[in-house]
Amino acid sequence: MTWDVLDPTLVDAAVTTRDGGVSEGVYASLNLGFHVQDDPARVRANRERVAAALGVTLDDFVFGQQVHRPSVTVATHEHRGRGAREESTAIPDTDALVTATPGLVIAVMVADCVPLVLHDPVAHVLAVVHAGWRGTVLGVTSAAVASMVGLGTDPRNIRAGIGPAVSPDAYQVGPDVRQAAAARFGDRLDEVLRPDPGRPERWLFDLFRSNHQQLVDAGVPANRIELPGLTTGEGTPFFSDRAARPCGRFALVARLKAD
Repeated sequence: MTWDVLDPTLVDAAVTTRDGGVSEGVYASLNLGFHVQDDPARVRANRERVAAALGVTLDDFVFGQQVHRPSVTVATHEHRGRGAREESTAIPDTDALVTATPGLVIAVMVADCVPLVLHDPVAHVLAVVHAGWRGTVLGVTSAAVASMVGLGTDPRNIRAGIGPAVSPDAYQVGPDVRQAAAARFGDRLDEVLRPDPGRPERWLFDLFRSNHQQLVDAGVPANRIELPGLTTGEGTPFFSDRAARPCGRFALVARLKAD
């Protein structure tokens, strides 16, 4: 999938599906994650296919080791190739990547967590974000915007695309998540979390709306934020950790185009 809100003359950004790769079994077929115990050679082959579709090589990619924290790394030419061919070289403790380097492909991997791409066409700054419930309540999306501001971005210029994630009608959470979300969202908690009518002491968490809210709070105009209209789960073209475990990972990949 792609987003209409992004200018295709300035940035490439896309979400992969689970189709079109060489992995087998529960990882069939375009699994892009090394950390899920798939055959590393197959993962590399899958990543090579994604790179070829973008017209680049794996040496142009940057991956982080995602830890469900508000952890942001600014990626430069020095990071080129990190994590692309093996997990051990990925940038540690990184749930969001920000760059002002044209041609550098930054990527996050997900399988129910929400991926986001943020682009400032004025300052030419780009970010990708991995936000599960922990990263969301800890403010990883807000942290990514702040990092972009550090590179010269005015949040009012950001265009944001939100990718597929677990449906708000299916993302059931317990009291620990409700408590953490309450600390983050305060009197607006009801906008992102609602009781599950079928289960006492269980709630349904909306990753889309909660990250949309963070973007607006950070100064991004609401009319420049595009929601996906797609969810993960059984019967969708995306890997889903809640639907099957173990499972593969799909990715949001993005790069600034050269002038």
